Amino acid sequence: MKCEGKQKCELYLRVRTVLQLADSIHGVSICTASPGRITSCKRIVFTRTSRKKMLGQQVAVENDCTEVYPNQQVRITVTTVPSYCGITWTDTYHTPGCMHKDLRKNIPECITGRLSYDVNPNKNELKISVSDMLEEYDYHLRLCYKDFICIGTGAYTMMKKGRPIKSAVLHYSRPLPCLCIEGWSAMMDAPRVQVCPFKDRLEELWHGITFDPLEQSLLWEPACPVTAAVGLCEKIEDGDCVDLPHSLQNVSREKVTFTKVDPHPQLCMKFTLGSRSWTRCPFGDLIKAWDVVVKGQQGPEEAQLLSQIEASFSVGLCVKSKGSSECQTTETHSVHVGKHRAVDLNLPGKSCDSCIRVQRLDVKYAVAVVHCFEQCYEAPQDLMWVILPAAFCLFGIIIVTLMLHALLTVYQRRKQQTNGVCTSEKQTDPGLDSMASPLKPQPVLSSKVCIPDSPECGSNEKANLISG
Repeated sequence: MKCEGKQKCELYLRVRTVLQLADSIHGVSICTASPGRITSCKRIVFTRTSRKKMLGQQVAVENDCTEVYPNQQVRITVTTVPSYCGITWTDTYHTPGCMHKDLRKNIPECITGRLSYDVNPNKNELKISVSDMLEEYDYHLRLCYKDFICIGTGAYTMMKKGRPIKSAVLHYSRPLPCLCIEGWSAMMDAPRVQVCPFKDRLEELWHGITFDPLEQSLLWEPACPVTAAVGLCEKIEDGDCVDLPHSLQNVSREKVTFTKVDPHPQLCMKFTLGSRSWTRCPFGDLIKAWDVVVKGQQGPEEAQLLSQIEASFSVGLCVKSKGSSECQTTETHSVHVGKHRAVDLNLPGKSCDSCIRVQRLDVKYAVAVVHCFEQCYEAPQDLMWVILPAAFCLFGIIIVTLMLHALLTVYQRRKQQTNGVCTSEKQTDPGLDSMASPLKPQPVLSSKVCIPDSPECGSNEKANLISG
């Protein structure tokens, strides 16, 4: 490497050979050849005087004036001048590439500049800083999508060579893994450097799923080149997604299309890359094209098949086994439903532990909707064990209360007949107070002495009986 100043260095190939000088050898020819380049030869000739002095001796010949370039394959051929007995030496040499630290700092063809960045996800901005760039040239910066070549997104800027702060802000739309920052000096055939800030954001690739309702086609096109497997699956109760048969496709750059698809919220698209997988359900927020609805919320449940489109369905009873989400179908029937129509699903053999399984027949990819009945004509046995004991307890409480009331009334009548007079104060009996406390309080009689069988006393007796 020969340098004329900072960042102004060139590469030269040094070839050294040793030969035994004979009288018929006047010199050495060193030729270099590279693919796509013209063969270059350098002849080194000995003078007559030097030949006489060095005759029969070993002579070292060196040439370091052949210019080469980084990462170049050079074929070297050394022959005598003139050719001596056809003796030729040949070898191949590969020059270092720009990844070599000395070349990356000093050879203009290898100086790309260093890129660093900060991401502002709230504003979708990339703040980019450049260092170690060619000092005598302006510098290009842009965002691009990396493929066979890097295709620009439109975000671009040029930093002037005299600018003290070598930084810029570029905006992006989505943090895709193939979105890269590309920089290069403003010179002919300048090498470029690329940095991809979002190379690990693979989940961003699984967006952009579209549905064509006329063709009933589900489509997805990768925003970046990716080698993945794409298929359809059915989302079940526990959150898993069960693969639909014969739906798996391998993809890299081309568009993926699934035809004759039932647009149901449970139908999803699964993406698999290596040992990881992602699931996207494109119909989750759309109006259902069809569904199983329930009538009779206050009584026995009755199911209806309501469809917004004209379609054919398979309807059957099925039973779920304990500890499993699968429903074993016992018998199926075909049902055709018109547009904006409803069909009652009153299947024979329906019981409390049975379910209805409904699936479209006129498409290639469809999911099954299962509805299990929760209300039946007979009361549940668990509820009866609660209601009957409660009823017996309530009935017993009422009987005991009535008996206590009757005993209290008889007791008061007998006591009044024994005394024969009405006292001015209420007599108190501890036992009576404890039994009569839940009943209505007795009124206090006035301070007056009555004679038995008199009119006043008779009226008080009636009042006592009524109050008792």
